[in-house]
Amino acid sequence: MKIAVRCGWMLLLAPCFVLLTGCGARTSDIKIDGSSTVYPISQAVAEEFGIEHGAVRITVGQTGTSGGMEQFCAGEIDICNASRPIDETEIKKCADAKIEYLELPVAYDGLSVVVNPANDWCDSLTVEQLKELWRPGSAINTWKDLDPEWPAEKIKLYGADADSGTFDYFTEAIVGKKRECRDDYMPSSNDNTLVTGVKEDKYSLGYFGLSYYEQNKDSLKLLGIDPGDGTAVQPTLETVRSGAYKPLSRPLLIYVNNRVLGTPAGVEFITYYLDNAQKLSEEVDYVPLTDDELAKAKETLGAALKK
Repeated sequence: MKIAVRCGWMLLLAPCFVLLTGCGARTSDIKIDGSSTVYPISQAVAEEFGIEHGAVRITVGQTGTSGGMEQFCAGEIDICNASRPIDETEIKKCADAKIEYLELPVAYDGLSVVVNPANDWCDSLTVEQLKELWRPGSAINTWKDLDPEWPAEKIKLYGADADSGTFDYFTEAIVGKKRECRDDYMPSSNDNTLVTGVKEDKYSLGYFGLSYYEQNKDSLKLLGIDPGDGTAVQPTLETVRSGAYKPLSRPLLIYVNNRVLGTPAGVEFITYYLDNAQKLSEEVDYVPLTDDELAKAKETLGAALKK
């Protein structure tokens, strides 16, 4: 896949950038930060845009949705990648800073729950089991605590940190309340760190975006999730788009500071993003928007450009 060679994103800890000088000096910068889940899509778009267009430098970071929103509401970045909708506190911060913005969906993702491939006892979990495992004050410490037929070995947990929109989404969907979670797990805003942790521990369990599982499927085991009806479903392009994979399917978003729309380069980039969102999101293992959803996003952009 193309993303495997783009700036080495699977290993990146620092922001990556695209710079195409063309025949003259650089004309503008576009700064993007936020969700590590949305990062591969925005980075792919930035790479392709840089190949096809002129002197525009685009930096793409991955400090987590909350970290990106903090910068976005302070006017420090132009676009925030987000794996959850903007919250009330962030809306107020943007309003206080007189920052107007667009919310644009770019793809869908299913959070993957994974274990080490040496795990031969667990193929699926119920939402209730996940809740008991991840809730604050959980009494679940070993696999045997989840099922008496499973090993009496301590579960090493890996998951998103508190700055991540994935953390907000997972805790609300599974535990029932946003940001409510046990604290004795290995957190990170970098999904590659979580992937490595699960790879290296036979008794581990972790969660992160489906794209990161797809990139590492030979060294991870994907679990099915049973929402409570007795049917365990794994995340795939089809089950995420149809809603069959629940409750861990979610929209992925970008928030665009309206000042970006005041420059030709900014308009060109956002237009290019939407024009290529379906192709590039699928290329990096996310679920593309439907044609109708993409058309609505383009209508939103078009209405903003007419103001």
